[in-house]
Amino acid sequence: MLEVGSWVSDFCLPNQDEEEICLRDIKGRWIVLYFYPKDNTPGCTTEACDFTAALPDFEGLEAIVLGVSPDSPAKHRNFIEKKALKITLLSDEDKSLCHAFGVWQLKKFMGKEYMGVVRSTFIINPEGKVAAVWNNVKVKGHIDEVKNKLSALKA
Repeated sequence: MLEVGSWVSDFCLPNQDEEEICLRDIKGRWIVLYFYPKDNTPGCTTEACDFTAALPDFEGLEAIVLGVSPDSPAKHRNFIEKKALKITLLSDEDKSLCHAFGVWQLKKFMGKEYMGVVRSTFIINPEGKVAAVWNNVKVKGHIDEVKNKLSALKA
């Protein structure tokens, strides 16, 4: 998993509208990049709704919020419409960004092992370096932790 101080390699992924979003185009801003397993599941829905509710606070901190999962742009669009989300979701169908950040890992659920996305959040500074990392995120209270950390980093 990428650690604080690591440089983030350039990436380009399609968003929910199939528009390509590239790091090079948003570099120079603070970025909250969060990885989640799957659209329209309970924890992922709560997290996306919480980030949407907090979006004005993140914008006030001059940060862009991007969610990433292996779901397709069409699934992201459906998720956004169904839950009235205001955040941008990136489609990492080949899991290249998940692998680059080290969040595609072996998971266990009810005695079964499988590969999947470990819920994680990264704050990337305007220079393109990882400034903060949360691994194995518990959704409750997480968005406030991220806001507080971003505020402290900018101070």
